[in-house]
Amino acid sequence: MPDIMPMLDAMPAGNVIAPMSAAAIDKVRALERQAARLPQLPIETSHLFHAGMYARTVRIPAGVMITGVLIKTATILIISGDVVMYVEGKAKELHGYNVFAASAQRKQAFVALSDAAMTMLFPTEAKTVAAAEDEFTGEADLLLSRRDPGSNTVTVTGE
Repeated sequence: MPDIMPMLDAMPAGNVIAPMSAAAIDKVRALERQAARLPQLPIETSHLFHAGMYARTVRIPAGVMITGVLIKTATILIISGDVVMYVEGKAKELHGYNVFAASAQRKQAFVALSDAAMTMLFPTEAKTVAAAEDEFTGEADLLLSRRDPGSNTVTVTGE
């Protein structure tokens, strides 16, 4: 796979997140293992099913770091707030409102510099949160929404 970091760094925020290399994913896994030793905060997750789409929003308080599961489907990722995003071996600082075409095969880490919200969405035929989660990752058991179901809100419009 070609090195996309020079292209990504040159692009304005709100464009493309390419698949991550195995080495970059392993770095996030190592960070995740270290972070698991620290006190964990509940993270609110909102789920929305509408018009054949699933949107998943997590709200991250300022100063908190999170790691994501390995994403196996292409999604749109919207980040609102100030964050540092780890992508393919580099940290990228984002401010304000950013929309990304995010490829499959990524496992990212984020540090919220301000209170931030991140929404991932993709088309699906899933009718439940569990089915949607199983569709976008093979690591659903690692999701905070599964470990702390009380922090979830779910909206299904029926459209």
